[in-house]
Amino acid sequence: MARRRRPPRPGALADLSPTRILTQIVLLQLAYYACATVLIVFTAIVAGKEVSTDLLFNWRSLRGDTTVGWTLGLVWVLNSLIWDSAIFILLLIARSKLVLDFALTVHFIHLVVTSLYSHGVPANFLWWMLQICSATVMTSVGVWACQWRELKPINFGGKSAAKPAAADEGEGESRGRGRGRGRDGAGEYEMVDMNEGDNPV
Repeated sequence: MARRRRPPRPGALADLSPTRILTQIVLLQLAYYACATVLIVFTAIVAGKEVSTDLLFNWRSLRGDTTVGWTLGLVWVLNSLIWDSAIFILLLIARSKLVLDFALTVHFIHLVVTSLYSHGVPANFLWWMLQICSATVMTSVGVWACQWRELKPINFGGKSAAKPAAADEGEGESRGRGRGRGRDGAGEYEMVDMNEGDNPV
């Protein structure tokens, strides 16, 4: 008789599914570029600069001797801070222990795409510092957001939590109004008679 296999832990195969991980990486990378495109296009239009794909994929656009280069660097950090960390990582990943892996993967893919587009590995110190800063910000804010969601208390309807709160409010009101009639509200508890007997008026 064949031995029956032990059923897998619920969610184990789903968490480690290569298809799911690949899908999350693709969606996160697309969101990374989509949000960066919106911010870069908006900034370029406001600054009166020409909009081109070089602002998004060419590492030579990040220069420390021009205002456009520093503004572009600020836009990339803002993109990592707001969109990918606080929104998309929280929605797509939702697990704090996986945030670092996905953040590094996003920046590694960006390195490959930038190198292919620019026909060379980035040789700009500012570009590398920006990637380190962006990965750090994305990881820090993403871990905080996921942990906040993981540690958020589960509400099972709110009825059980409402009753103790109402009881506490009633107890506080009875103590405030019950001066001279007993410490515990004059008849609300069995110990009231004993207290009144101990302290005759």
